[in-house]
Amino acid sequence: MEPENASVNGRRRAERPQRSHREVADELRTRIRTGVLRPGQRMPTQAKLADEFGVERGAVRQALRILQSEHLLTNVSKGSPATVAPQPGGAGLLLGAAATPQPSMVGLPPRMTEAFAAEHVKVDALCLTAVSLTSAVGEALQRIHAGQLKPAKIDVRVLLPSRNIDLAFPAPVDSSATERLQRHWLAHRNAQGQVLRHNLMTLRSTHGIDVDVTFRALPFTPPVKLYLLNDTEALFAYYTVRRREQTIDQEHLEMYDAEGTRSVLFAFEQGAGPRDSAFVEQSHLWFDALWDTISSKLVLTS
Repeated sequence: MEPENASVNGRRRAERPQRSHREVADELRTRIRTGVLRPGQRMPTQAKLADEFGVERGAVRQALRILQSEHLLTNVSKGSPATVAPQPGGAGLLLGAAATPQPSMVGLPPRMTEAFAAEHVKVDALCLTAVSLTSAVGEALQRIHAGQLKPAKIDVRVLLPSRNIDLAFPAPVDSSATERLQRHWLAHRNAQGQVLRHNLMTLRSTHGIDVDVTFRALPFTPPVKLYLLNDTEALFAYYTVRRREQTIDQEHLEMYDAEGTRSVLFAFEQGAGPRDSAFVEQSHLWFDALWDTISSKLVLTS
């Protein structure tokens, strides 16, 4: 029989002094990276980890959240043991500080899925139509419906351009088509927002999750897109305007536009260094300032 005070890896708690939550995170990170804790394996309970390291459960939770932000763990919550990521660090490799940035359609979905592993999911987004955001939450929603993710609360705030402005883009090469293109963009903006809100709000009735989705309108066309995830990550991309052709109402229309799903996404994370942490903090300040000052109520109707 194992001694009552034996640790999860065979070492006694008495052999170790009191540790900080960062030291706990360092030790668990080493076990994950060296294969002692394998991909897909459930972690010991927070109570067992607290007993092993001789710390309070709060310190264990802090350590687990650090590893979750590094994409080494999923399903970190108070209710059940966390799980080692299927490919430890894999999601981080898509958008890590030292990795090559990727288009929004590729890089955003795995980060959004990781964000939805939190107990309280917080997503702030500033974008042109919300098409990338709506697509990116798809896998997270599938995992919630499959019982693999179990957030208790989801708060989503979205800033979109107002219908009452002259858009900088999309803009027709021939100004006579401005009104027609504006109507087309507005219908697309509203449709994407309605789908996003419906898909998230459905979780209230199907899973009892406390969900809040709010839209506000900006008095300008955003030249960039920004996603803020759980107060720990900022994902940023430029809208690069190009001349292209699109069929609208069965007519070919030359326009200046930016395809947001292909916009290259750059990631910044709290704790990844002073520059990253400052960018995340300033991005939150910028978003909150827009939300609280010059934005206005947005109703997703035609």
